[in-house]
Order: sequence, then structure tokens, then C-alpha cells
Amino acid sequence: MPKVDDYLVGIDIGSAKVGVLIGQPDGTGRVEVVGKGLAPNRGTRRGNIVNVEQTVEALKQATEEAEVMAGVDVSRAYVGVAGSDIRSVNSRAIVSVARRDREITRHDIHRVLEAAQSAPIPSDREILHAIPQEFSVDEQGGITEPLGMLGSRLEVSVHLTTGNVTRTKTLQTCVNRAGIEVVEMVFEPLATGEAVLTDDERELGVLLVDIGAGGTEFALFLEGEVRHSAVLPIGASHFTNDLAMVLRTPFAEAERIKTQHGCCLPSLEDDGAGVKVPSVAGGQQRVVPKRELSEILNPRAEELLILIREDLTKNGHDDAFRGGVVLTGGGAKLDGLLEVAQDIFGCVVRFGLPQRLGGLVDVISSPSWCTASGLLLYGHAAEQQQGLKRRSMPSVRNLMNNLKSMFADLL
Repeated sequence: MPKVDDYLVGIDIGSAKVGVLIGQPDGTGRVEVVGKGLAPNRGTRRGNIVNVEQTVEALKQATEEAEVMAGVDVSRAYVGVAGSDIRSVNSRAIVSVARRDREITRHDIHRVLEAAQSAPIPSDREILHAIPQEFSVDEQGGITEPLGMLGSRLEVSVHLTTGNVTRTKTLQTCVNRAGIEVVEMVFEPLATGEAVLTDDERELGVLLVDIGAGGTEFALFLEGEVRHSAVLPIGASHFTNDLAMVLRTPFAEAERIKTQHGCCLPSLEDDGAGVKVPSVAGGQQRVVPKRELSEILNPRAEELLILIREDLTKNGHDDAFRGGVVLTGGGAKLDGLLEVAQDIFGCVVRFGLPQRLGGLVDVISSPSWCTASGLLLYGHAAEQQQGLKRRSMPSVRNLMNNLKSMFADLL
């Protein structure tokens, strides 16, 4: 099969599976999904790679499936990165405008962004993203595009996302060993937001919660930009483990029961309905009421969502998501979770599905494909910016989503 550079590839390496999507820009600004691949992944646990060989094998299997469907060979990809080691912090920086006419140039913008990235971080960490939130010129805030404005002082607020160097390099090594070049590592909630959030939600304030198998990433968007993001080491596999421990059933059976019969809101269950539960070591099956299953799952759901709410409150964002909450990721498919989230957050909650894509949209219409879909859209926007800035960029997100490409002419 030929290698075609015009194709975009998004790879989502999760704790339970590897998902690969291949997309092709159609020339009108839209991306058509032309190939998808999915493979179970036993080499990752809680978002961290614990077995390189198994992860590489899963990557190869998912990639080959997508390649056959699309009819092309994958050579480069945008890769999602997550895990409990991800840390985010907001940083500010100020520079003086040296020109006599006080006109702000791209060089001034570049300097203030570099200064914002000089925040002290441990030597074992690296910056994955530096996302400008807003600029200020001579204390006039809320500016999205300072180029050409007049002033003596330029200030910027930046959201920095950092990851562990060793773990990031291990992830890159796995992708490389599968025969694929990593174009960029993308913090998964940033990519997922591209696929599931509307511009109005981003502007008004929306909380995106991505529940994976091994962990949950969440990001708060306000006034068009990300304001806060974090990772919790609790995911869908913890719900399964709770069932396995309490019911004394094998993990695989607990996963099946959760997927087919699980609900985390007891009031939604019928008292008379029951589920057959196998015992460990081939013991006798027993029938467990569905309401009892729900009572096992409910505390974990409440714990996860309350921890998210407490983190937002601690960072001063407890009332910043007037646009609601969007649940996505494979773990979001658990029945009753939406209702529990509405009760805890006290706002409108909806499920997020991939949007703004063409092609095989029916095949990927699931929360499980949101991150890979977002990686296609993220990559498309980044590569459009690299194409000699062919489009206008009125917002900070469009202007600065990829700093390296934006300022390549200044390096």
C-alpha cells in the first residue's frame, strides 16, 4: 500500500485498547474518516506502559486494521498522551515592548510566550503544551490577538501541561517500534475537546470529563480556552474491580456484568431483576439482584465525580462551567452515570460523541472514539497552520495551538 502524506492519523493508546483512525482532508476544511482499527491492549495499566512488547503488538494490530480499510500505509501520527503523571499549571509572564513606536510584533509575542514557559519544573518533567489563555497590553486584559497593538508592556497567561520525561519517551518508543513517526504528543482532553465540544460551550464554560479504563482526565474550558486540567487515577477498571471483589467473581466476568447489566444509580433498577454471577475457581453460580450490583457501583461513581468537583473548587473553578458538563470515554457509557453527575455538579450533563467529521461517522459514533477523532481534528488544524498560515486566526486557540509551527520562522 502507498504511503500518502495527505492523510492524518490519530492514535489513542488506552489502558484497555489501542484505537487508530485515519482521516483525509477533503479540501473544504472537513476531515473524512477513511479507516479505523481497534485492538485490545494488555501492555498498559492505569495509563502507564508496563509491557513494551504487548503495547507495540497492539499498536501494530490496530494500525494494520486501519491501513487495510483505508488502503494506505501509516507512517506518521498524532498520539494521545495521558496518565496520572500529567500535571498542569497556569503561568504568567510580562515583557517590555522595546520598539520606539511601541507596536507589538511577533517577536514580542514570542518573547513573552518563552518567558511564560520558563516557570520552574522538575528536571524529570517536560512541557507538552503551552496554551495561551489571554494577553494583556498595558493592563488591558482579555486580548486574544495583540499583534499590531500599541503598548509598552505585554503580558500573557498560559496553561502549561507537563509530563514525565521517561514515560513520554517510552510511549514514543513504542509508537516508533510499530513503524510510525510521532508528529506530536497531545494531552488527550485537549484533543477530545476538539471532537465533542461546541464553540458556545467553550466560551460559556464547560467541563470535559474523559473516563478511560485506567484513569480519568478532565479539563475546564472558559472563554474559548482551557483554564484548568488534571488527571485522576480512577477509571472504568476500578468499577469492574469493585464488582469482582464484592461478588467474588473473576475480573473478566465482572467486566461482562458491568458492560451488559451495570448501572450506578440504584433508583433506576428493578428490585425483582437478577443477574447470574459465576464464582471464582468454577464455583456454583448465584443470582444477584441488579439493584445490588448498582449499590456496588454507585459509591465509586460518586467518589470519582466528587473528587473532580473538589479539585475544581480548590482551584477556584467551582462555578465556572455554566455551559454544563460533557462525559466521554469508554467509562462514560455506564448507565446512570449521567444522572449521578447531574446531581453532583448541579448542572446540565450530556454525553460527548465525535462531531465535525465525515466518512465513517456511524462506525465511530461512540464515546470510546472521541479522543482518536479529536486527534484527527487537532492534527488537521496544526497542519493548516503550518501551510503558510492560509487562514485567518482570530482566537488564541487558533493562533497558538502549536507554538513550534506558529513561530518556526523566528527560530
